[in-house]
Amino acid sequence: MANYSVSASHITEGKNVFIRGKLGFAVLARLIEGAELVASDQRKTQNGMNPIGKPHTTATIIHAEVQFADPDNPTLEEKFVSERCYDSPKRPETGSNYSIDSKGSTLPVIAIPSSKGDGTYDQDESGRELAQGLDVTLVLRTYKPKNFNNRGLALEQVIVHEAPRYYNAGGVDQAELAARGIVLNGTPRPVQAALASAAPAAGVAVATEVEEGLSFPAPQPASAPAAVAAQAQDPASAMAAPVAAAAPDPAQQEPLEQKLARLEAENASLKDAGSAVGSPMATGPWNGSGSAQQAGITYQS
Repeated sequence: MANYSVSASHITEGKNVFIRGKLGFAVLARLIEGAELVASDQRKTQNGMNPIGKPHTTATIIHAEVQFADPDNPTLEEKFVSERCYDSPKRPETGSNYSIDSKGSTLPVIAIPSSKGDGTYDQDESGRELAQGLDVTLVLRTYKPKNFNNRGLALEQVIVHEAPRYYNAGGVDQAELAARGIVLNGTPRPVQAALASAAPAAGVAVATEVEEGLSFPAPQPASAPAAVAAQAQDPASAMAAPVAAAAPDPAQQEPLEQKLARLEAENASLKDAGSAVGSPMATGPWNGSGSAQQAGITYQS
């Protein structure tokens, strides 16, 4: 067990410590919580470390070096952090390492060089994780937990000292696109597949079929009469229909005597037809040949 000259009870809350190095691993854009927290704590326990037990962010830097405000007179807080840097037995080439698990529901502020090139910094609001190897400074803050005498450390800010690069989880490296003259405005984000690619026309239900990850319109049953479909295919016929309906009835132009005779003949035929559902007919439609039919409502042409 390491022997430290400065313990957690010796430091004062509300102090800042700056430690610079190359980013080795970090989860800064979200909290480690839920099932991920359980798995993380299990790994720590298996490796002989104390579990965190609470949602947190984490960062590890390699080739770490505390940035003393006065190298000749380091503060207790700076000594406290410096003494907790360690060498990795598995990766001795990484030099001095420093890790912090920062508890709480607040994410650290990430500052990146301003695009103005004037030496100032802007807050990174991309929501993306920083890539390994970035030159960064971790800004730590000491605090006193409730009901606990020892002080703790929280990760307040991450200062990036070069153009930011981001962790690429199987996507396209934007630097490779830029090298080919392809520059995207903004940050590309994954697009979730929608249930329907486009809204159907009013009154029309469109189903889809999925084949090898692609969706296609599914065949739909014909719901309109053939005449309507024909009119949709032949606009000329659709326009001709109302013209034919508007043609004058030849019966309206016949002489009065002929009209009266025609109406009397129609009345006589209706009386012979019987009820609306009709009555059995003695003969079939071909002068006695074929089966008999039942007369129903008749329409006179």
